[in-house]
Amino acid sequence: MQRGDDIKGSEVGVKSLRMHGTIARDLGREIVSGRMQPGTLLDSEIVASKLNGVSRATYREAVRILAAKGLVEAKPKAGTRVSEQVDWQVLDPDVLAWIFSSEPRQDLIAHLFELRRVIEPAAASFAAGRRSFAQLGQMEAALKEMERFTLADERGRAADNRFHSVLLEASANPFLTTLSDGICAAVSLATMFRLNKSPVQRDPVPDHWQVFEAIAAGDAEQAGACMTALIDRTYVDTKGV
Repeated sequence: MQRGDDIKGSEVGVKSLRMHGTIARDLGREIVSGRMQPGTLLDSEIVASKLNGVSRATYREAVRILAAKGLVEAKPKAGTRVSEQVDWQVLDPDVLAWIFSSEPRQDLIAHLFELRRVIEPAAASFAAGRRSFAQLGQMEAALKEMERFTLADERGRAADNRFHSVLLEASANPFLTTLSDGICAAVSLATMFRLNKSPVQRDPVPDHWQVFEAIAAGDAEQAGACMTALIDRTYVDTKGV
C-alpha cells in the first residue's frame, strides 16, 4: 500500500512539474509576441489557478519561472505585471524558443542579429589567435557533418550548433563562452524558422568554411570579416522568408 501511495504521489508531482512549465510557456509566448504588453497585470493566484485548473502553488511556480527570465515582476500587494522588454533575458533558450514559436517580431529578429554581429566576429578574431588543434578538429568535423546532412536534417543543425559553440570556446574568453547557450539557441531557432517558412534555402556551409579557414590560418582580421559576412547573409535570408 505504501509503495502504491509513493508512486501515486510521484505521478502527481510530475504532472505538477509539467503543468507549471506549460503555464509558464503559454504566458511567455503571450508576452514576447506583444499580445500581453508591458505593464499588463496578470490574474491573481486564486483566479489564475482556477482558470488553469491547477493548484495555487503550481501557478506560483510558473510565475517564478517567468520572473527569473525577467518577463514579469511581482510586487507585494501590487500583483504581478509584465516587465518592460529591456528587462527580458532574451538570450535565455526558453525565451528565444517562445519568440520563435510563432511569427517573431521583426524588431526582435533585427536586435538578435545585431547582437550576433557584435559578439561572433570578435569571437572568431580571438579564436584565430587562441584556438587549439583539438578545437580546429572539432570545428572541421562539425562542418563536414553539416555538408553531409544539411541544415534540413536535425543532425546537420546539431553540427551547426557545435561549430558555433566550439568557436566561442576557442575565443578563450570566459565571458564570451558564457553566451554560448544563447547564441547557439538563436542560431538553431532562426534556422528552423527559415526552414519552416521555406524548405529550399541558400546553402550557408561555404560561408562557415571561410570562417574556419581564416581561423585555421590564424588570420584574425579575415576571421572576423568572414563571420560578419556569414551573419549578414543569414539575416538577409531570415528577412526574406
